Amino acid sequence: MKTFALAAAFSLLAGAAFADPIEGLWQTQPDEGAFAYVQITPCGGAFCGTITRTFKDKAEFQSPNIGKQIVIDMTPQGDGNYKGKVLRPADNKIYNGKAQVSGDRMQLAGCVAGGLICKNQTWAKLQ
Repeated sequence: MKTFALAAAFSLLAGAAFADPIEGLWQTQPDEGAFAYVQITPCGGAFCGTITRTFKDKAEFQSPNIGKQIVIDMTPQGDGNYKGKVLRPADNKIYNGKAQVSGDRMQLAGCVAGGLICKNQTWAKLQ
């Protein structure tokens, strides 16, 4: 039994060591005093991010956006780059998305017009 427990623990540690850079808990860039925590996890062969907590003026509040998936089907493109879709909760529209992860920062963009016009945010990795 000890061998199984040790093997299971090692397996979990090894999985964490090889996690993709986009996986984890991220804090969105504040927008008019509001920000959110987004948990990004594997979904199929891509990565998806769901709002888990929301804050306004640094105080937690229960936004109707909690539980919404805002990072959708982001697929790795190499060198910390990803392509997929992003939901903008302010207008409830889905845009072509791209992300660039570098250390504990992620540049996330929602784009229109074939990527010619993009709105960018910088997110900070919490875990």
